[in-house]
Amino acid sequence: MIALSYLDQSPAIAGMAHEAVIREALPFAQACEAMGFRRYWLAEHHNGAANIGTAPEILVAAIAAVTGRIRVGTAGVLLSHYAPLKVAEQFRVLEALAPGRIDLGLGRSPGGSDAAAVALGRQGQATFDADVETLLDFLRDDGQGNGQHRRDIRAYPIVPRTPEPWVLSSSPRGAALAARLGLPYCFNASHDLNHGLLDEAVARYFADFRPGPLGDAPRLSLNVFALAADSAEHARFLYGPRGHWRLQLDRKARGGMVSPEMAARQDYPPAERERIERTLDYSYAGEAGDVARRLTALARRCDAGELVLTTWAHGRADRQRSCALIAAAMGVSA
Repeated sequence: MIALSYLDQSPAIAGMAHEAVIREALPFAQACEAMGFRRYWLAEHHNGAANIGTAPEILVAAIAAVTGRIRVGTAGVLLSHYAPLKVAEQFRVLEALAPGRIDLGLGRSPGGSDAAAVALGRQGQATFDADVETLLDFLRDDGQGNGQHRRDIRAYPIVPRTPEPWVLSSSPRGAALAARLGLPYCFNASHDLNHGLLDEAVARYFADFRPGPLGDAPRLSLNVFALAADSAEHARFLYGPRGHWRLQLDRKARGGMVSPEMAARQDYPPAERERIERTLDYSYAGEAGDVARRLTALARRCDAGELVLTTWAHGRADRQRSCALIAAAMGVSA
């Protein structure tokens, strides 16, 4: 059985208040739990009008409070902006609130502009690998001096379980780090710039994996864009806002997702229509059975035990329906 999880990128929606977008994560996570999804992850972005989830660790706490079984975590905390000790403290508090259900996904990306990275107060990505190791050191500390190299600094509270750390990346570099540290690894295959690196990253992860205190065997998941409907035609209609967003990104005119009706009314020139078509090369959009077959084939080809879906749809009902259709077609149930 291939497990399904969900990555919420908190996309802004035209005509909807940002606060409403953020609050929608709670009932949607509850719906994913009812469908049998394994995890619900939150992304981190900064200084962007299209992705407004700037504090995933806060949403993790809110979602954990209204769910009871699904794992909740980040995909990921952008460690280049934060001190490892502070992240360890935050996630130990989360683990105390929801024991055995917290994931700590870590990413190297700045998640926004260079100016935003400077405003966040850290020095960039050069120390990411070392910072991950320092963070893991804090997380492994059991309060008895075991697992931690430094004895003079501790991440409190001391909790009996360790939040489950993941390395998230869109390149072989992240795969190599996860393999060296013996961590589970999630590759982001939902973007045109990194989809072509999938096979290389996966091969490096499996070839270089070294068992360690946090994992004795490789565990791979893939983040993919997936949007299913009852027919291919309706799925393509619902995909319209995603295609429009991609063009807006190219135009450096970021903003909220438009409605599928508005996207369908756009008179795109041929080059832009071709650009939208190319986005479908690395997206899984269509009739539910076809999407499920393609996703299953991808997971089996990469030996991935889990797929982390991202679905951009203008309305929560369409997003929820898409996830329910895929789960049913792939035999996932609560």
